[in-house]
Amino acid sequence: MSFFESIAPHPLLQTFWYIALPASLIFIIQSIMTFMGVDSHDGGNADFQSDLSTDTDSPFQLFSLRNLINFMLGFGWTGISFYSTIHNPTLLISLSFCVGGLFVFGFFMIMRQLFKLNEDNSLKLENLVGASAEVYLTIPESMKGTGKILISTKGSTRELEAMTRGEKIGSNARVKIISVENEIVIVEKF
Repeated sequence: MSFFESIAPHPLLQTFWYIALPASLIFIIQSIMTFMGVDSHDGGNADFQSDLSTDTDSPFQLFSLRNLINFMLGFGWTGISFYSTIHNPTLLISLSFCVGGLFVFGFFMIMRQLFKLNEDNSLKLENLVGASAEVYLTIPESMKGTGKILISTKGSTRELEAMTRGEKIGSNARVKIISVENEIVIVEKF
């Protein structure tokens, strides 16, 4: 008598055990590899071409080994957990299928939140053209020297070197950034 026949006399329960145990083992190995930094990508190169998403920069792949393991984990353990409670096999398999899908969806939501942390919040001066700022140190007239401006962008206040093509602009004046040249912003008075 095999191990599964002793703990699960019914073939449906044996099937849930056959799915849950290997999926759990692979999940544990994947988790350890992820925390060790060995896991550099999501699944193997399966040479599968699909166009299921409109977002081409999405790091989430619907058909991957990790999602298969997540589904099998939810499916198998739900079947084992509710086997003695739900006696209708169709209802039990349907519930297990839904929970497996929820595991994949939950993983997707977690990964989506984690990838938001990967945003590039570095300041690109070219993106400031058209923005308004306040003069911090007087800006000399006609590109004869630099002054400084304070600008609030992406949740922080930055101090930048600035020049003007027109007349001198004194401290505390409001200015508009019109261009960027050699990492110096060119401004004009409002």
